[in-house]
Amino acid sequence: MPVSSADPPGDRPSARDAFSDLALAVFRLNGGLIEAGDALVQDLGLTSARWQVLGAIALAPAPLPVAHIARNMGLARQSVQRVVDDMQAEGLVRLAPNPHHRRAALVAMTPSGEAAYHRAIARKDRWADGLTDGLPPAAITAAVRLLRTLQERIDASHAHIATLAGVPRQESEE
Repeated sequence: MPVSSADPPGDRPSARDAFSDLALAVFRLNGGLIEAGDALVQDLGLTSARWQVLGAIALAPAPLPVAHIARNMGLARQSVQRVVDDMQAEGLVRLAPNPHHRRAALVAMTPSGEAAYHRAIARKDRWADGLTDGLPPAAITAAVRLLRTLQERIDASHAHIATLAGVPRQESEE
């Protein structure tokens, strides 16, 4: 039931409480997306993590080093490096020399990687059609805007987090 501004403050959820509920819902959604994604692409030699890295490669305008892929995904470089190493061993990606950095090779999809990625996207599109049936696109777009705004605020809050956690901020993080 919606709460009006005329309701006593104790009867309205605070933004803090609403944020906590949202964070828990996003954690559960993430777990569900990973589980469903794994099932959706398992026979393609992919996992949700591999699919996510292939997506980051596909969306980049040019091949990128692992560190840039990880930064774009909001993940640790080491995690992405492990996924890239596994996919390289299975022929889904290849490494190319980087003219700007001798040790940071550029990651690109192989034809096998591209085929697996496109098949995964086709399956995701059919799955998404069923999931979103009857949902207003404007509500989904509003949810995306809210999540992006919160992500921007989280990204900008690292100094505050370090202060709250009592961790001195290092120069390399600035």
